[in-house]
Amino acid sequence: MTDLAVLIDTDVFSFFLRRDSRRLAYRDDMRERMLCLSFASVAELRFGAILSGWGDSRRAALEGALRGYVMLGVDAAITQRWAEIKAARQRIGKPVASEDCWIAATALRHDIPLVTHNARDYQGIDGLKLVTRADRAKA
Repeated sequence: MTDLAVLIDTDVFSFFLRRDSRRLAYRDDMRERMLCLSFASVAELRFGAILSGWGDSRRAALEGALRGYVMLGVDAAITQRWAEIKAARQRIGKPVASEDCWIAATALRHDIPLVTHNARDYQGIDGLKLVTRADRAKA
């Protein structure tokens, strides 16, 4: 992958989709970058829309926003990374949610930084490059 690519976590994508003021803290991290989403984030976003009963126009807006991102799919290397991360975190008594594990594995597989507002979900994952602005972002 390119040095200009970043993987956007589900939370940061949602800030932009909802025009949440916290998005402003992440604009510079995303400017002039190839914006990527893990397949797991895309699934989470679509699940949330279905579960919340979003109507056609809101779901169309979501799909339109998703078109501005490169969706990174799963491959054998990502499944290996997922298994390694999941096992390592479980061994130290700090299990990681499956969705977060898939996202971290995707970032590691493609050797790109993960832009997230929830850095604590990813702490202790060896080699993962995190970009967070939680200290600057106000809701």
